[in-house]
Amino acid sequence: MTLELPEGPFAAYLFDCDGTIVDSMPLHYIAWKKALGEWNCEFEEQTFYSWGGMPVVEIIRSLNEMNGLAMPVEELHHRKEGLYYEMLGDLHGVPEVIEHVHASHGKIPFAVVSGSTRQSVVKSLEVLGILDKFDVLVCAGEYSKGKPDPEPFLLAAEKLGVSAKDCLVFEDTDMGIQSATAAGMKSVKVMQPWERGAR
Repeated sequence: MTLELPEGPFAAYLFDCDGTIVDSMPLHYIAWKKALGEWNCEFEEQTFYSWGGMPVVEIIRSLNEMNGLAMPVEELHHRKEGLYYEMLGDLHGVPEVIEHVHASHGKIPFAVVSGSTRQSVVKSLEVLGILDKFDVLVCAGEYSKGKPDPEPFLLAAEKLGVSAKDCLVFEDTDMGIQSATAAGMKSVKVMQPWERGAR
């Protein structure tokens, strides 16, 4: 499956990480289910995917609020991340996005704009051997308002020294597309795992 890119030219490509560059969302969901199971907290798969791009601490706070729980945010954050790291050996890239990364590297600057922590993003990109292809990483904790607010993408454009209107965003969630649109950027939607079909 190849991605249909909007008309360019573009001065930079901005990529979401989980579910866009790396097919990590199923692994993240398994980690969430295990970590939350220890607190008897349900996390529906549909909700998980609709919240794609939301920082981990915000997800925990939202689940606490929804379920009337008081799960410790930092402790659960570290537990969930640890469970995800244990599964990194099973991590694969999203083929049609990796194709664009390899084809365009060196011709145009790249940034990763993620709701995951810098440590998680770095580990994921290292597993795929492509960390060195990205000029800038903008991760959770490095901006005050997460997606769907435009701030993360605008910050990436600023760090790359390019105008927002000249950036193309690769995203797999509606929340991420809304963020890109609010930043005045064009975007391309990467299919979710079930939309791509089993590989």
